[in-house]
Amino acid sequence: MSLSEQEIIRREKLQKLTDLGIDAFPAAEYKITDSTKSIKQDFEEGKKVVIAGRLMSRRIQGKASFAELQDSEGRIQVYFNRDEICTGEDKTLYNEVYKHLLDIGDIIGIEGELFKTQVGEMTVMVKNFTLLTKSLRPLPLPKVDAEGNVFDGFTDAELRYRQRYADLVVNPHVKEIFVKRTKLFNAMRTFFNDAGYFEVETPILQSIPGGAAARPFITHHNALDIPLYLRIANELYLKRLIVGGFDGVYEFSKNFRNEGMDRTHNPEFTAMEIYVAYKDYNWMMDFTEKLLEFCATSVNGTSESVFGEHTINWKAPYPRVSMTEAILKYTGFDITGKTERELFDFAKSIGIEVNETMGKGKLIDEIFGEKCEGNFIQPTFITDYPVEMSPLTKKHRSQEGLTERFELMVCGKEIANAYSELNDPIDQRQRFEHQLLLSEKGDDEATGFIDEDFLRALEYGMPPTSGLGVGMDRLIMFLTNNPSIQEVLFFPQMRPEKKTPTVELGEDEKVILEILNSQEDALELNEVKTRSQLSGKKWDKASKTLTKNNLVKVEKIDEVLLMKLI
Repeated sequence: MSLSEQEIIRREKLQKLTDLGIDAFPAAEYKITDSTKSIKQDFEEGKKVVIAGRLMSRRIQGKASFAELQDSEGRIQVYFNRDEICTGEDKTLYNEVYKHLLDIGDIIGIEGELFKTQVGEMTVMVKNFTLLTKSLRPLPLPKVDAEGNVFDGFTDAELRYRQRYADLVVNPHVKEIFVKRTKLFNAMRTFFNDAGYFEVETPILQSIPGGAAARPFITHHNALDIPLYLRIANELYLKRLIVGGFDGVYEFSKNFRNEGMDRTHNPEFTAMEIYVAYKDYNWMMDFTEKLLEFCATSVNGTSESVFGEHTINWKAPYPRVSMTEAILKYTGFDITGKTERELFDFAKSIGIEVNETMGKGKLIDEIFGEKCEGNFIQPTFITDYPVEMSPLTKKHRSQEGLTERFELMVCGKEIANAYSELNDPIDQRQRFEHQLLLSEKGDDEATGFIDEDFLRALEYGMPPTSGLGVGMDRLIMFLTNNPSIQEVLFFPQMRPEKKTPTVELGEDEKVILEILNSQEDALELNEVKTRSQLSGKKWDKASKTLTKNNLVKVEKIDEVLLMKLI
């Protein structure tokens, strides 16, 4: 394992702690009485408290030091005084352990008393502290100069997603996204439960990947010697439960689709699907707009949310526009009654990439996606999709060639999909067979399986039912003003991490690093040079090596050159 200079020094400190008989990773419970939030809410001068968290900054001034402690609720100032901590002759705990063996990022427990400084800041006077975890890797903390300018913030998206644990520590505001995500799930559960619907779980490993048009992930079950698929949707299993007699079931499901990644797609994502017996898609539109208004208000305290340059109003009711009307409005082309060839030629004529594997449904979907989707900013139901696009949807009761389906569009993106569910087993078999033909034709998103067990379930009889699917990741993007799905996933899928080239350091470079590491703040460059006792030639070579490899940084503040660790 290749270690940086700072990591080596921290491990040396760990050994010194061990030599002093201090366990840097103790197992015993540390009983906490307060948090930073509770202290600030119920501040009482002289109150004794026990708190724990990360040491995030400190300003050592001889026998006293102000520092900041960060826990899950926020930060608070703490005051270390040598004579308060070390009441006897032995001052090791302060002079050696606190001043020299602790680092920023270490997790410590503090016993102390509350007081306010002369400027009125709530502070904990430390009476005793306990090292709970030694941090062996420096946190990527931003640096602030004397004028308050911030440098080296931990803002690189790839690093933040890959090291979410560090992101949450040094960018605490990121946590609010995930707090709101949980609020969204809780609000939706409350809405469904209050309506009398039942939360269930269905299989993730499936013998047939059904319920959506998508490419699945394939695995193998050794004991049964059969292929299995990570689910692309849970629809067909939830419908089986409606057949079994449940009037309303819902599930928050992890789904997996072996497709591309971009700002709105992750191969592993969370969907919510709900199915309610004796309802149709008109009822479901009413239900959906009330649901989303409730969720938006629960998450943000208002029925409005900001997304980029748009303010989205989630208050019901929402406009309802048929797909045929939308395409006619934005392209001037009426898809009603058109053949596959006519759709193909039109799509090609307006610059849409098409190929011979595409059936009518795929062609219409491409036309709508390219020319219409982006025009719908406020929540809008797009209704009555062509039958070729909707293999699990009931045919429209009055319009030939259409189905009773809607998608909810927001800011040009689909966040919900719903049907009057197809419950005719004969019609369903024909739709499956048509999908199978498209699959054989080369459409890799068409369903290449016929789920005989699902058809058998329908033959027992499924009552008239309406179902709704909501992309939870995409919905929380709109509620928290995040244009990238990676921002709302704790651990988004990432490309393999590139190996960082190791840097071979000589003794001269190590001398400079050791000087800088002994200080909390930047040092004047001339002071570092003097203390290093290196010749001019050696100094130039060593300092250039360190700056070139992003280990140290030199900056000019008030006409003074400063050198500091990165």
